[in-house]
Amino acid sequence: MENEHSAYGKLYLIPTPLGDTEPLEVLPFIVKQVVEGCTHFIVENEKSARRFIKKIAPRKPQPSLKLYLLNKYTEPASIPGFLEPCLQGESVGVLSEAGCPTIADPGADIVRLAHGKGIRVVPLVGPSSIILALMASGLNGQNFAFNGYLPIEPAERKKTLKSLEKKSRESGQTQLFMETPYRNDKLFSELLRTLHRDTLLCVAADLTLKSETIRTLRVSEWPGEIPDLHKRPAIFALQA
Repeated sequence: MENEHSAYGKLYLIPTPLGDTEPLEVLPFIVKQVVEGCTHFIVENEKSARRFIKKIAPRKPQPSLKLYLLNKYTEPASIPGFLEPCLQGESVGVLSEAGCPTIADPGADIVRLAHGKGIRVVPLVGPSSIILALMASGLNGQNFAFNGYLPIEPAERKKTLKSLEKKSRESGQTQLFMETPYRNDKLFSELLRTLHRDTLLCVAADLTLKSETIRTLRVSEWPGEIPDLHKRPAIFALQA
């Protein structure tokens, strides 16, 4: 691995809001300054990236932007070329569709390549639904794991939930996971059927939005408090 090269541009990891919120209500001012100073952006979705850039830096001319798509359809062979501006002395910003790049979102590959080339990587402060949910859950924040999406097949999902609950019971580790928003209600029902009645379950939906709801109860207490989670971005956390 090379040392950081002072003549290179930086790779900024730029957080975005988790929903339709004014950017500067949830982001520090330096994010606006960095966006205004960058021309090159590695983005998950071009439309949402342009919308965010226009909102946080309205005077920035859209035609001047150079966007490079990084998502599950990106050809791996094209990724190293995204860092070429950095090697020429220009900084590049990485934007995910919502939240923090590389955290349950694409970006880790480009960050790893940047380190290997001696490009300085600069993470900027912003909202992460995973961390916000953990902060507000009341569950163990000293030992936790994010498990991404659970299996879709019912039997495999039940087996995974039992395994996560067992791991939490034995180690005290908080287990966090998520679901596609339109399947949230189905997952929630499965959680109540599968988990032990004394297991603590947190549901955090619409984080940082006006409709935000965060609630932690024992599984046995949830039936009287069932939330409407349909199409609402949510994080689930359990501690046995």
